[in-house]
Amino acid sequence: MLQRVTVPTLFPPPTYSHASVVEAGTRLAFLAGAVPLDAGGKLVGEGDPVRQAEQVIANLGEQLHAIGSDLAHVACTDVYVVTNDPAVLSEVWDVVEASGLSAGPHASTLLGVACLGYPGQLVEITATAVVPGPESGAIP
Repeated sequence: MLQRVTVPTLFPPPTYSHASVVEAGTRLAFLAGAVPLDAGGKLVGEGDPVRQAEQVIANLGEQLHAIGSDLAHVACTDVYVVTNDPAVLSEVWDVVEASGLSAGPHASTLLGVACLGYPGQLVEITATAVVPGPESGAIP
């Protein structure tokens, strides 16, 4: 079970929760960072953080689908963006918000960083998700 918590004594977050609590015995998946590469390994959206964020969300969805989960079961994310401009961070967050990840809303951290692992890469998202279904079931 996944419970999302917004703390009433803290500043209300716009589209994320302060915490996500997962009940013991629940299957969790710790996903590697989703990156803006297509299935052939080519960078998508060179120079465009919004387009890259869209590809990252699509790839994250594929990762989740492969393990029997989906965006609605994401407990937390870290969103990395190569920028020092809050406006660019906001543009990328708009993509995250529109994706359905914020429907919970999940717990999240949005970070501006100096660089990421692939040449030209501007966005990466790591996630922890609940995998619904029997705890003893095999991953698809």
